[in-house]
Amino acid sequence: MKNRITAKRLLCLGVGILALAYATGDSRAQNRKFTFAYDQPKSTAYGVAGDLFDAKLKELSKGTMSIDQFPAAQLGQEPQMLQKMRAGDIDFVITSTANASTAAPQAGVFSLHYIFRDQDHLKKVLADPEISKAFREMIKESVQGAHVLGLITMGLRNMYSKEEIKSVNDIKGKKVRVQATKTEDTHFPAYGAQTVHMPFGEVYTSLQTGVVQIAENGVNVYMSNKHYEVAPILSMTEHEANNNCIWVSDKTWNTLTDEQKKWVQQAADYVSQTEPAKALQLEKDSGEKLKKLGVKIVENVDKSGFIKAAEPVQDQLAKELGPHAVKILGMVRNVK
Repeated sequence: MKNRITAKRLLCLGVGILALAYATGDSRAQNRKFTFAYDQPKSTAYGVAGDLFDAKLKELSKGTMSIDQFPAAQLGQEPQMLQKMRAGDIDFVITSTANASTAAPQAGVFSLHYIFRDQDHLKKVLADPEISKAFREMIKESVQGAHVLGLITMGLRNMYSKEEIKSVNDIKGKKVRVQATKTEDTHFPAYGAQTVHMPFGEVYTSLQTGVVQIAENGVNVYMSNKHYEVAPILSMTEHEANNNCIWVSDKTWNTLTDEQKKWVQQAADYVSQTEPAKALQLEKDSGEKLKKLGVKIVENVDKSGFIKAAEPVQDQLAKELGPHAVKILGMVRNVK
């Protein structure tokens, strides 16, 4: 009997403490940890974005909200993660805007070649709140189950191979691994190349075996995934921005209070404002490390032939993608 009374008292005490915790706003009773996934190593700009987002979210929520990062495709490649997020199985995901176009075709506007004049122009575009708002509205109109919180970048994409690429003539007739999007499948044939689609995880072996002769990505991605081992020449074509989206599942979003939603959006806005400069510095640092590893970097690529072939395609593709794409392309061009 005495034991039963003691157990009853302990149970009542536990319930009372829990009720008091909620009543007083004890963070231990309200802590939420979210899954935050991406397909690149944490050493890339995706990891930089994840760390910035986590730190800002903790600061704004006073420690009650944070993320667990799942890098290096632990939860799947980008197309698979998009599906899982829309189903509510992952809370936050980073994808390239190119892969975002598999769910929202007009997102391909950010994959158009040579629309960013230089790195400074790229930084200004991504930090522009009106462009970010226009991109989010475009996604909201066409995607169910998730929405975009903000834009980030991994810098500009370059081509790498076993041979130098000094001009557009050097890729004519070559097999190039590209992201499976309308923009890539239009731009690269305009340069005279053959496009090949495959998951990112298969690029290393495909370069090694000759299934493809050229691949393209950011400098840090090239280094972090050791693609230099099978394609030791990096040619700085800077043909496309390696832009990315931070997504949130609607299932997750709808569980948040208005105040928590505000914190999440503010954290994403902070990342969009601060990540580009860090990502571009990471690209520069990676280039220096690659040189020390013996990688040949072709700096003075003649881009004129690429640009001449790309410019007519820009407006053509934007119109085919849709009115949001046309609007955003105009906004990008107008950023000074």
